[in-house]
Amino acid sequence: MARVRYIGAEPVTVPELGNRTVQPDEMVEVPDARWEGYVGQTATWEAVEEPKADQPAPKKMTAAKAASSRTEG
Repeated sequence: MARVRYIGAEPVTVPELGNRTVQPDEMVEVPDARWEGYVGQTATWEAVEEPKADQPAPKKMTAAKAASSRTEG
């Protein structure tokens, strides 16, 4: 998760964060995929911690391959 700081003057409710109320100067974690949407609002949010570099997704096995790997050992 990335982090941003709310720099507005009044508390706001952020629906994307589960209707959380964010106070002025409060730092919050936001989904990495949405980070740019926050920091693009330069009058309201500032970047604190950028999203982490893309990490390789865990390998997924099909059901057939998982079943065969259980029977091979």
